[in-house]
Amino acid sequence: MASTSDYYKSNPKAKRKRLVQQKKYNKTTKGLALRVNANRLNRQLGTYGNGDNKDAAHYKGSTTKGRLQSPSTNRKSRLKIKAHKKIA
Repeated sequence: MASTSDYYKSNPKAKRKRLVQQKKYNKTTKGLALRVNANRLNRQLGTYGNGDNKDAAHYKGSTTKGRLQSPSTNRKSRLKIKAHKKIA
């Protein structure tokens, strides 16, 4: 299964279109609120701007610290993979 980032790397026109849409969304009230809350949580947890490539989990009430920013798989899928490795 191809990832979203692979799709946009191979389709520059689609990538440009997505970035234009994302730029507009980030300026909306909802997009701004999400970004502000994510940054606030990262600052509280001490992972904002320190270059460790870690991020807080960005959901309401989260105190989770230190998740890598890069995995494209969601948390539930990663837990399933971990559980499968333990069994094997």
